[in-house]
Amino acid sequence: MSSSIKVARYHLVYPFLLVLAPWAVLALVFVINLIPTVIQGGPNPTKALASIFAFMAFAGVLTIIRSLPFALALGASRRSFYLGTVTLVVALAVVYGLAIAGLQALERATGGWGVSMYFFQPQYILTGAWYLTWLTSFVCLVLLFLYGTWFGLVQQRWDTIGLIVFVFGQVVVALVAIFIIGGNHDWHGVGHFFTTITAAGLTGLLAAFAAALCAGGFALIRGVTV
Repeated sequence: MSSSIKVARYHLVYPFLLVLAPWAVLALVFVINLIPTVIQGGPNPTKALASIFAFMAFAGVLTIIRSLPFALALGASRRSFYLGTVTLVVALAVVYGLAIAGLQALERATGGWGVSMYFFQPQYILTGAWYLTWLTSFVCLVLLFLYGTWFGLVQQRWDTIGLIVFVFGQVVVALVAIFIIGGNHDWHGVGHFFTTITAAGLTGLLAAFAAALCAGGFALIRGVTV
């Protein structure tokens, strides 16, 4: 455990990637959405909050590609690096989720920042009570980071060819799923599923997926060479 804590501290020596950059990106996107909303008048139910989640996936890639080799050179084991990194991201996601829930409450109290811009209330998934907003944000932040780490791990273990196969495999799976659903004329069933499942239920499914990615990443990193 002490080794994992040291890895978490290692990431915080230069906190830009995991601490500063996500909120800098979110602030920039917020201003970009605010300016036209003020000029044109609201309401503006933007979905640009997705920017911070997308950045966490990008951070996951960079954490493996840039930080893993140096950490191993300093004497950290692959196991301690992975556990320390995941522990830090889970802790940060707890705080970030609370921050998003707090900003959402402020947005509601001010009527969309006084201009009817609903930046922190993307429809369906983050429209419930504050604790559901916190929980869903927390799960999605961790999930996207872990998803990003898979790209870095595959790149580090099997180089560019492996990464291409990994990406291509996901595209193939998506196309096969589309083909099967279309062939069975079951798009209505898919739409019914996503319109009837609650935000809490969807969060539970995403949490299960995140747990699977975490376990798979732990197994994958053990064979990584740098």
